[in-house]
Formats: sequence, structure tokens, C-alpha cells
Amino acid sequence: MFDVAVFGSLFLTLFVIMDPPGITPIFLALTAGRPAKVQKKMAFQAVCVAFGVIAVFGVIGQQILDYLHVSTQALMIAGGLLLLLVALDLLTGKTDEPQQTKDVNVALVPLGMPLLAGPGAIVQVILAVQHASGMEQVSVWAAILAIHVVLFLAMRFSLLIIRVIKDGGVVLVTRLAGMMLSAIAVQQIVNGVTQIIRGG
Repeated sequence: MFDVAVFGSLFLTLFVIMDPPGITPIFLALTAGRPAKVQKKMAFQAVCVAFGVIAVFGVIGQQILDYLHVSTQALMIAGGLLLLLVALDLLTGKTDEPQQTKDVNVALVPLGMPLLAGPGAIVQVILAVQHASGMEQVSVWAAILAIHVVLFLAMRFSLLIIRVIKDGGVVLVTRLAGMMLSAIAVQQIVNGVTQIIRGG
């Protein structure tokens, strides 16, 4: 049966990490000077690349962990620390915005990977798929698909979104995302340490 709690939890976490409102100005900067039709195509390409990367890690993420001899607890703590660094960047406004270039397809790199399908999102998906059982897998993959649809819509209608929320709105959303992400990161670290202590 579809688990709304699992879907909502993963979707919210990925929303904060992948940050659809925050990616909007970066997308506009990277695709500036291109026709609207090309921008829409690049938005679709970026989402497809991100989904492909996320899906691969979702399917064989456990095999990768086993090959590297990395425990889930270690991954949770490392992922939490990584998310905390991302959260601090969001809170302080120190995120680096890639420079525009017309010589490469920016929909593939850096938009698709690593801006959208970054380490934080990959870690969350691996953990979510690993801990989901039975029909919960449906909820996990539905959340992954849903966040990519939201990402596409955010970039597809980026010009309209910017006109509505303005630059100040983007900054506000980014700061709120940083606060939420920092809480998620700390909780993930606590969960990893707790599991290690109980296991020991």
C-alpha cells in the first residue's frame, strides 16, 4: 500500500536538498542568451540527467556500499555532515554560482550533475531505498519522480517564478531551506551515531 508518510518525508528532504526555487536563478544564469525553446529543452535534459543518476544510485547503491565496505551508519553520518555543510552555505549565502558558457551543454554539467543530482541527494536516495520495504519502495520512487517533476516545472517556468517572488523571495526561500536542511542533517548524524552505539 502507498505510504504517504514515506513519500512526504523523502519528497520534503529532496525538495530542501535539490532546492527547486534556488536552482531557478542559476538555471537562468547558465542558459542566458538562448531562445526560450532551447531553455525549455535544456530544463528537460537537466532533469533527465539528474533522474538517471539518482535512479542508478537508487538501484545499485547498496552494491556500491558493499563493494566499498561502507556501513549504512557511516553513510548516514557522512551524509549528515555533507548536508550540514550545504545547509551552512544556504544560510550564509556562500553558494557558488557557476559561470555561463555557450560552448557546452550546461544541462548535463553542471545542472544535471552535480547541481541537481548532488552528493546530498544521492545519499538520501540510497538510504531511503535501503530502508524501504515492500510497498514502501513505491512511495520512495514516487517521491523521487515527483521531485524531478517539480524541478522541471521550476526551471520550465523560471522566468515567471522570478517575476512573482522577486530576488528577495529567492533569498528568503534559500535561507528557510538552509534552516530545514541543517535540522535534517543534525538528525541524520544523531541517528547514525545512535545506531552505532546500539549496535556496539
